[in-house]
Amino acid sequence: MTIKAKPFIKWVGGKTQLIESIEKSLPDNFSQLKNVIYIEPFVGGGAVLFWILQQYPNIANAVVNDINPDLTTAYKTIKETPSALVDLLEMIQDEYLPLSDEKRKDYYLKQRERFNTKTLDSVENTALFIFLNRTCFNGLYRVNSKGLFNVPFGRYSNPKICDKQTIFADSKLLQKVEILTGDFEETLKYATKNSFFYFDPPYKPLNQTSGFNSYAKEDFNDNEQIRLADFCKKIDELGYKFILSNSDVKGENINNDFFDNLYNQFNIKRVYAKRMINSNAEKRGKLTELLITN
Repeated sequence: MTIKAKPFIKWVGGKTQLIESIEKSLPDNFSQLKNVIYIEPFVGGGAVLFWILQQYPNIANAVVNDINPDLTTAYKTIKETPSALVDLLEMIQDEYLPLSDEKRKDYYLKQRERFNTKTLDSVENTALFIFLNRTCFNGLYRVNSKGLFNVPFGRYSNPKICDKQTIFADSKLLQKVEILTGDFEETLKYATKNSFFYFDPPYKPLNQTSGFNSYAKEDFNDNEQIRLADFCKKIDELGYKFILSNSDVKGENINNDFFDNLYNQFNIKRVYAKRMINSNAEKRGKLTELLITN
């Protein structure tokens, strides 16, 4: 059986559950277009990237970007040196799994400290990035104002630290993907005739306690959301199609028209999605999210 490419890390706000809604929102003739360039300026965990490249062979090339350098280094490492990465992950897994809980915690904290030195080569940086992601609390990626990873230890009995088959499947698919690290607007220069953009920015918090967008030390605030909306208007004027997902702040406050006003010239659809990140278990569950298209 062929192993499908899929996200190699857990990522808050991953889009696996929205894929069906995203597919319904694609342009009607999407599968008939020739030599499509797929552009994802906020790649995150890559659920949509891995799905769309396998589902639509008419995508000739893809361009992905993220502001998080540890994440984009991981994509490049998996693309270019998957075997070296697997070897190191297997070694870490063999060291970690036999340990007692307390010794696992010590091991975790030492690796977190090493990761935060920011002096590692790409293979070790990616191996520790994946290890920390699989063994930290809730699979979060969160950094402080200095850009240092600060998520506490998570107690998992048998975490899969080395997913060899996924890494090799992802590596094969990433051969036609250009990986950038920087601002989302930089992706525009890669657009050509049949370009399609999917935007999955850090979501606007529904309230003051629900915000989680510390993927990088730079904050993605309302001014950034407005700048992104202006960018969407620009790519629309240039004739490119896009889909954008974001939180539905109107679901929390019926009078909050932030996105309805910002994207009033485009199609705004509300779809259901589960949110699992909330300290209050009763507040986890189905919420509406936005899918905005031109």
